[in-house]
Amino acid sequence: MSTTSLLPVYRRSGIVIERGEGVYLYAPDGTRYLDFASGIAVNALGHSHPHLVAALRDQAAKLWHVSNMYSTPGLLRFADRLVAATFADKIFFCNSGSEAVECGIKMIRKYFSSPSRGEGKNRIITFEGGFHGRTLACISAGGNEIAREGYAPLLDGFDRVPFGDLAAVERAITPHTAGILVEAIQGEGGVRVASVEFLQGLRKLADKHGLLLMLDEVQAGMGRTGKLFAFEHAGIVPDIVTVAKGIGNGFPLAACLAGDKVAAAMSPGTHGSTYGANPLAMAVGNAVLDIMLAEGFFAQVEKMGAALESGLRELQRRFPAVIAEVRGRGLLLGIRMAIPHHAFVEALREEKLLTSPAQDNVIRIIPPLVVNSGHISDALAILARICEKVP
Repeated sequence: MSTTSLLPVYRRSGIVIERGEGVYLYAPDGTRYLDFASGIAVNALGHSHPHLVAALRDQAAKLWHVSNMYSTPGLLRFADRLVAATFADKIFFCNSGSEAVECGIKMIRKYFSSPSRGEGKNRIITFEGGFHGRTLACISAGGNEIAREGYAPLLDGFDRVPFGDLAAVERAITPHTAGILVEAIQGEGGVRVASVEFLQGLRKLADKHGLLLMLDEVQAGMGRTGKLFAFEHAGIVPDIVTVAKGIGNGFPLAACLAGDKVAAAMSPGTHGSTYGANPLAMAVGNAVLDIMLAEGFFAQVEKMGAALESGLRELQRRFPAVIAEVRGRGLLLGIRMAIPHHAFVEALREEKLLTSPAQDNVIRIIPPLVVNSGHISDALAILARICEKVP
């Protein structure tokens, strides 16, 4: 097999994956891998979950696409369920996290395009280390220098400040500031967790200055921290939230959620998506909610997250020359390495454990939310073996 026909924008490993089941992935020769990367926090319910497979097969036999000139039963049900389970009053469905973030950015600007809301407010405060996707607007908003390199001129309208620094945020606010865009946990940025005080402070600053607060929950949302959204740990209510990855468990699906106040600025023709809200995606999204909103699901995620974090901290204690720090919340965890992390990721792959590198020399440990204690023990044993081999 060859990858020479593909645009070389990914550092692909030599592993070829043919199928998956639960927390495991399989190569064509039958080699089994323990998946603690989850497609970068996408496969929240693991691989080939029978309930999701059945929902997709059933919908595939009925209807694939009708365009957004019409509604479908799955669309109406999915939207109503998300509204009932969240702060939101209105939902826009799309296909990727980048699209959801684009929608949120446009919503902020559209809201303030009315003179009655403060004409001239069009700038958004963002954060160093942030990552919001790959479109021009998303890399302009984000703080990932590798993603930004070579794409000048970037889009204007974003003012970047240090993550976690409330004083810097307040200094950056001007008469032209319209909103604040932040991740409750910076995934790509190195699993850096925003403190409760920081998120609460952002909400207070937004209220004080008449700004909109937008939370990017693409990686940290959909149950990964033991709550539907990571910002819920801070007890705040945002104006806009973007979600993707786990919401479709691998099927292209994302959403931008908003309250009525902000949503009122959007009217027919102001935004759209050809494939957004297609019947296949709605069927999968509803099936994901069936599992996630079941009683006890999030409590189990918290329990497994606590067990995994405890095990990682024990490894840090045993191998301080290898693991410098353990970060994260729930089942979105990271280990900041004291040695180069890419080589360590490769060593784990050799031992059939899949993880995901991030910025700040961090390795993300993000298993499916259906992981059990046996899987965690196996992963920790592999990590310990590789730590022991480090000179």
